[in-house]
Amino acid sequence: MTAQIIVYVVYTLVSITLTIWVARTLHKNGRVFLIEAFHGSEERADAVNHLLVVGFYLINIGFVLLFLRSGERPQGVIEGIEYCATKLGFVMLVLGAMHFFNMYNFDKMRKKARTNQTPPRLPGAAY
Repeated sequence: MTAQIIVYVVYTLVSITLTIWVARTLHKNGRVFLIEAFHGSEERADAVNHLLVVGFYLINIGFVLLFLRSGERPQGVIEGIEYCATKLGFVMLVLGAMHFFNMYNFDKMRKKARTNQTPPRLPGAAY
């Protein structure tokens, strides 16, 4: 097995492991926000949560695999380490951006749900 193949395998395995870890964290902790956004409907919140995780996996693993080809191929050990560090750093930035994008959307959904829970105002009533 050549050094290039080892570097590619390490990059792919670490990237996918990071993606799985972030997705599980979002799935576990995002559930609370979704339940509130769906007015306590756990079944709907869990379904949406699962669909979000599937989309997260598809986007991020697709990106990781497509990104594998970009850049110069590493020729030696040092270039291989730099290749992995650069690629993994970029993957982590993308995962962080996806995380904050999801958190922003969860927060918007939660706020919208709270706004929709306010009791209706009666015409002519003093507030």
